[in-house]
Amino acid sequence: MTALLEVSGVWKSFDEHSVLRGIDLHVDAHQAVVLIGASGSGKSTLLRCINGLETVDAGRIVLDGDVEVSDPGIDLDRVRRRIGIVFQSYNLFPHMTVLDNVTLAPRKVVGVPAARAREEAVALLDRFGLGAKAGEYPDRLSGGQAQRVAIVRALAMQPELMLFDEITSALDPLLVGEVLDAVRDLKSGGLTIVMATHEMGFAREVADRVCFLHDGIVREEGPPAEIFNAPREPETRDFLARVFG
Repeated sequence: MTALLEVSGVWKSFDEHSVLRGIDLHVDAHQAVVLIGASGSGKSTLLRCINGLETVDAGRIVLDGDVEVSDPGIDLDRVRRRIGIVFQSYNLFPHMTVLDNVTLAPRKVVGVPAARAREEAVALLDRFGLGAKAGEYPDRLSGGQAQRVAIVRALAMQPELMLFDEITSALDPLLVGEVLDAVRDLKSGGLTIVMATHEMGFAREVADRVCFLHDGIVREEGPPAEIFNAPREPETRDFLARVFG
């Protein structure tokens, strides 16, 4: 079976510093793959390369066997219709209402008629408990609400693959749960997810596979029970010992 996402031998450097050093990763449809590792291990850079926000120096990134994201001539709009990404900073347009933030890309990028874009956006906002916030501006939202709007905005493009980059890192601990609940909902609905997170309990619960990144490579990967309970690699054991104290 062809993987929905195939990352093969990907290298990425900034100046003289190699951040990714031959990354291999495959993600099957409907899987949730969680990336763990220390800050600077390459998690965020990998996600940005998958979405085409960073170009790769070597290697290939292929979506569903037919879209080579790493091709320098690729139409990135085509890529981003199929791969959504949400960051730890919400990046909502402050001068637009929640509803306008969500409908902008479907209308401008895909050409969805305004009435249909609005109807679909309202349904998504309702699904994530944000229906009453449709007319609000981002500065009137809590951090958890703003992050859920960012998720809804990405979902409005009906992506095949969703990338989440430390989406709870900037939140008050009391608000983390509501954002993770939104990801749980997407996982239970069968959406394919690649997520970088420091929330180890969530990774253990939701991931089909956990990948530990260390110095720009996937040092170890496997089912959550294997990675958290019986890691093989000393770097994985050291990282988890630091995380869990």
